[in-house]
Amino acid sequence: MEEYSIDSVPGDVCFEDVSAGESQEYGDYTVERDEIISFGKQYTPHPTHTDEKAAKDFVYGGLIASGIQTIAIASRLIAEHDEYALSTLGGWGIDELRWEQPVRPGDTLSLHREIIEKQPWNDNRGLVSMEVIVSNQNNEEVMDMKLTLMFIMENSS
Repeated sequence: MEEYSIDSVPGDVCFEDVSAGESQEYGDYTVERDEIISFGKQYTPHPTHTDEKAAKDFVYGGLIASGIQTIAIASRLIAEHDEYALSTLGGWGIDELRWEQPVRPGDTLSLHREIIEKQPWNDNRGLVSMEVIVSNQNNEEVMDMKLTLMFIMENSS
């Protein structure tokens, strides 16, 4: 496995700088109708994501974003707004993923994340787990997940 030094990471936050209990709120990403259809056609070609007329006959009664698109939007919000985004070595995994409400055209999404756990992984990296909750403009949870990211250890050379 490749070894990294603190100089090879664009950000300046190390594993030791992250504390359990820290939280951050950010967002305001409005999901557009055409974006849902385009994403659906490319990645999740089901009528609930690609065809407004056909989607009316399904259980949600209209066009909705796919769950995969909601994950992608959360990833974008994290990359654009989270103070730790540039410092991570990348994702380790997603656990306990739940889609609580459908995301509809015109919904404006925001994100809350809280560091829930951290643990050393090897001599040069640590794992940081966070609860990520995505909500719409009505403050309804649309998705929640446990996201684990890798960070460089401070003493890595």
